[in-house]
Amino acid sequence: MDAPLRIEVDAAAEGERLDQLLAEPLGSRAQAQRAIDAGLVTVDGESRPKRHRVAAGELVEVAPEPAVPGVVDAVEDVPFAILWEDEHLLVVDKPAGVVVHPARGHRGSTLAEALGGRAVGGEDPARAGIVHRLDKDTSGLLVVAKSEAVHRALQEAIRRRDLRREYLALVDGCPPARSGTIDAPIGRDRRVRTRMSTDTDVPRVARTHFELERALPGYALLRVTLETGRTHQIRVHLEAIGHPVAGDPEYGKAGDLGLSRQFLHAARLAFAHPVTDEPVDVTSPLPPDLASVLARLNTGND
Repeated sequence: MDAPLRIEVDAAAEGERLDQLLAEPLGSRAQAQRAIDAGLVTVDGESRPKRHRVAAGELVEVAPEPAVPGVVDAVEDVPFAILWEDEHLLVVDKPAGVVVHPARGHRGSTLAEALGGRAVGGEDPARAGIVHRLDKDTSGLLVVAKSEAVHRALQEAIRRRDLRREYLALVDGCPPARSGTIDAPIGRDRRVRTRMSTDTDVPRVARTHFELERALPGYALLRVTLETGRTHQIRVHLEAIGHPVAGDPEYGKAGDLGLSRQFLHAARLAFAHPVTDEPVDVTSPLPPDLASVLARLNTGND
């Protein structure tokens, strides 16, 4: 928000909580609470708690959030493409190297910041509209909501497994079966706390399905679908069955095939639109860095 927001409370809104009153104009109740807690909101010139019941005739003002030095300019440099969009949601194609949302250990610009006021929904204002995430160095598709209702509906679709997420992964070696399911709980590794692992004290259910897309000399291209969405799930599960993702610096062999990142791409999203019920089916081709590696393997010139 670049300019102050002013709302004169009318009779219809009398008695509403302050955070409820501001939920719609600020994008969500969580964002309204964040603004109130940050001291950006006044009622008739005085700060009020989020539980304050507004009265008709009161003037509610919301000041713009102070800019963080260096962030605004950096956000303009965050690259991404929008492959599908309407007034309810958008499907974004994220390149490798872009972080989806702010997190501990990352202070630079993110996709969530670059989307600005276009994305809405969820309890964390720093992740507004983000329904699911991709690792920084995993490229491809993710869906972003533009309202609280659509955000909830898309998250429910993921829980019901009605939102299909397909990935292309080049792995070391070739699985013995053309298709399979990896059903192995994942959590923080017992020994290396920066890694996720099937060897964990706090396991969470995780299931990954794969199909052989193409057998290649020393490698295999797999089409992978997620039933759950744990951190690093595909990378951890493929390592667990002895076929780590090519180039994976954490769970495989860094620099394999000349790769500067893991060969993992979110290639397809398919779901029923949460408002219109029309099918949404979006695909993303392999980016040049991955496509060139695959072409070399196909010609046997690796």
